[in-house]
Formats: sequence, C-alpha cells, structure tokens
Amino acid sequence: MRVWGAAWAGLLAVSAPVAATAADADLRLQPAPTPEWTVTLGAEGRIEPRFLGSDKDALFPYPIVAVRRFGTPEPFRGPRDGISVGVIDGNNFQIGPVGVLRLPRREGMDYSLHGLGNVPWAVELGIFGEYWWMPWLRTRAELRQGFNGHHGVVSDVFTDAVVPVGPQWTFSGGPRITFASTAATSPYFSIDPSQSAASGLPVYDAKGGVRSVGAGTQARYLWSPQLATHAFIEYERLTGDTAASPLVTQRGSPNQLTIGFGATRSFDVRLPW
Repeated sequence: MRVWGAAWAGLLAVSAPVAATAADADLRLQPAPTPEWTVTLGAEGRIEPRFLGSDKDALFPYPIVAVRRFGTPEPFRGPRDGISVGVIDGNNFQIGPVGVLRLPRREGMDYSLHGLGNVPWAVELGIFGEYWWMPWLRTRAELRQGFNGHHGVVSDVFTDAVVPVGPQWTFSGGPRITFASTAATSPYFSIDPSQSAASGLPVYDAKGGVRSVGAGTQARYLWSPQLATHAFIEYERLTGDTAASPLVTQRGSPNQLTIGFGATRSFDVRLPW
C-alpha cells in the first residue's frame, strides 16, 4: 500500500504542473477582449479676445474630448464644435449630446471690465446634429442650455467644406452663425444702473437674437492613425444688441479673431461593465 501511495503522489506531482501549463496555454490562446469605444483626448491653445467683445487678445488653454464606437472612422471635428458623443449614427448624419464650457469673465481681467462685476463660469449642455450633404460638405447645428454663468439658450450652425489632400493633410472651412437668447446675452452685455455708476458706461439692456456671423478655416495633419495636430483661424463679427452694447462700442470691438493650434491622441478602450 505504501508503494501504491507513493506512486500516486508522484503521478499527481508530475501531472499538476502539466495541467496548469495546459490551462495557461488555453488562456493565452483566447482572443483579447474587443474594445468597444475609441476615445480621443487632446489640448488646444487659443489666442483669442480676452472676453467676448474685447479688442485685446490673450492665450487660453482648452481640452479636447471625443468618443466614438470602436471600428468607426474618426469624424471630422471643426474648431468650434462642442464636446459631443454621437449616439445615433446614419450613413450621412449623426445626433447626440453636446457640451461647451464658458470660462468666467472676471472684472480684473481687463480695465475695460472695470465696474461691471464678475460673470462666473458657465456650462452649456444640449444636443447636436450634423448632416453630410456630400462626402466633403458638412452642416452641424448645436442647441445648448446654459447653467451657472447664464441660464439662456445658445445655438450654433456651422458649415464646412472638408477636403483631404493626400493621406495626411485635411483642409476645411466655411461660414458660421450663432444665436443667443436674452438670458444668454444679458449677463455679458447688459449694463444695469449700479454697473453704469461704477463703470461710467451708459445703462443698456441687451436682448437676444443673432449674436455673431463669421467664417473659419482649419488645417489638420495626421502623423499616425492615433496622433494628429491641427491649426485654425476663426473670425466672428458681433451683431445686433451684442455689437451695440457700450462695452463693445466704447471699450471693445465687434471683430473677434481666434487663432488656435493643438494635438490629439486616440485610445481604444473597453468598459469594465
């Protein structure tokens, strides 16, 4: 019996590592989980007016975030597109949520704002839709509700001709128009009696409407399927009550020019749940 016991013990000792090795081999042969999403992250530097309506420029940093389903081509991104996720995709259209962050406007940013007080940061959340009329022509519309800094509604409509030049360069450009309700316009361009007394500017009640019209152009270079850099120029001409505000007519300019440059990197991910 002791002989048989020793034989079984030896057999188990030999077979256990073999079984473990076979199990490890099976695990190694199993395909890796397929990613579900491609996330694009990046950063942008923009030389732009210190505040909307200013005639002085400053450099501001901005994040870039985009999410798309794994395996789908990277969508075109315009310089003024909000942060968005396409949840309804068709052959030539896309619909989904969108968000824009508005930096705070502080009285100490510029002497032109003296006496007007601070406007806190604002986040605008809403929905976007874009339609490709042709493989090279896109129109995008965004409708967003503001929170915190303002509580109005802002809508942007952009049209871009998108022209690839070779496998790495892409050039684009087209017109833009922005609408803003009174609640989205007044915190930035109205002047109440107390602000008038402190700033020396006349009392003014800014109403909503077409806030600006303009155009922009962008050049993008693809270094690899994951890494890209870009540069752009965007011009806005303030209109309506926005352009007529004493802040603009007496201390600023209706002409708003933005020059930007940035880089993006894409990553494939799978959600843990």
